[in-house]
Amino acid sequence: MTIAAILGNKGRDVIYVSPTQTVAEAIALLAKHRIGAVPVIDGGAVVGVFSERDVIHGLSDGDTTTLQRAVSETMTAPAHTVTLAEPVLAALSLMTRRRIRHLPVVEDGRVIGIVSIGDLVKYRIEKIEADAAAMREYIQQA
Repeated sequence: MTIAAILGNKGRDVIYVSPTQTVAEAIALLAKHRIGAVPVIDGGAVVGVFSERDVIHGLSDGDTTTLQRAVSETMTAPAHTVTLAEPVLAALSLMTRRRIRHLPVVEDGRVIGIVSIGDLVKYRIEKIEADAAAMREYIQQA
């Protein structure tokens, strides 16, 4: 079970921001698409991830001028990424160790998707439920 299976079900649309966009513009994009994070792309390569946590951290001291700063000043960098061949359990382990909730999926140096911890947990639960159903059916037929 790999990241390719997750993207196969989810799709590969990537909403992203550039490092020069303002934090306010990035927040508007998160709100518009009802998402928690976006990769920060510069020249086709992922250079960071901008998330709700970055917003909270930037505003934590009450300084609203953060909203006019460039995303590059507040994003989390470098970005941790995965490939299509990455096992789901390895990606979950990385997210747990690094305390992150979103991973850009990279192929040939380009972002081709993004997965969240919710995507991975949902996939794992569906797989476990399917395995349990197959086991019950096997036992009933024995």
